[in-house]
Amino acid sequence: MNASRHLLDLDDADHAFIEALIARARQFKAGVPNESSRLRGRIVVGMFFEPSTRTTMSFAVAAQRLGATWLDFRAESSSLAKGESLEDTMRTIRALGADAVVVRHAEAGFPHLLARHFEGSVYNAGDGAHAHPTQGLLDAMTLAEEFGDLHGRRLVIAGDIRHSRVARSSAQAAAALGATVTLCGPPSLIPATAPGWGFAELATDLESVLPTADAVMLLRIQQERAAGDMPPPADLARSYGLTAARANALPAHAIIMHPGPVNRGLELDSALVHGARSRIERQVENGVYMRMACLERNLGAQTRTRVA
Repeated sequence: MNASRHLLDLDDADHAFIEALIARARQFKAGVPNESSRLRGRIVVGMFFEPSTRTTMSFAVAAQRLGATWLDFRAESSSLAKGESLEDTMRTIRALGADAVVVRHAEAGFPHLLARHFEGSVYNAGDGAHAHPTQGLLDAMTLAEEFGDLHGRRLVIAGDIRHSRVARSSAQAAAALGATVTLCGPPSLIPATAPGWGFAELATDLESVLPTADAVMLLRIQQERAAGDMPPPADLARSYGLTAARANALPAHAIIMHPGPVNRGLELDSALVHGARSRIERQVENGVYMRMACLERNLGAQTRTRVA
């Protein structure tokens, strides 16, 4: 995973780690007395170099519900735009009193680099096509709420796997809890090998894997991370979009998930977004409680030290 004060990926996260965070998130969801005092006095800075709605807002809501102060960092109006080094920027942020930074960046590994220059906690809110750990955790929470024990359950993640940070983190988290994970997409958009992803199989035919799925999670086409090698969206929708007809092949108990934002009519038919099988809004809701659990884990007992 990473140093205990950070949450940078789920590479080494085990069953006990994920299960403990889910249990705490569910406690927050049920209601924790005096939750607003848990992180009173802490300062959490959001550094989003890429657009975000769900992750930014849910982290901000999570911090505020725990009593922390949330501050937005705007790179375009910061001294980074004047040539200040990342090290100096992070030392300044820490000296001003920040206890944690939540960072999203287009470059894989950027949160790890940032963590080298910051004495507080760093939370990876998505780095390139590498990792999105809190998304993986909230997806695992959503599955656990639905099915309880995930042993013997099958999660199908379908679409643009190769460019998706969500695919990696959600596969890791679900597999750590015992689920079998299938990654499904066109041959050009699934990895030939993916050590550490936690999946049991690769598939290129969506219709063949739907009848045995307990949950299917569709992924957005990642045009911003593709280098001109993306199949036409219409072709992806035709072969890998979940239509109402394809959804009929799912078992009666199966659920539909999506990390958002949804491109309606491409990866998912509009009628399915808010249909009876959909757990998309629950994923968003669970994101607040999971991020509360993650913030509390690292900041609840953190003792702030002065920067020399």
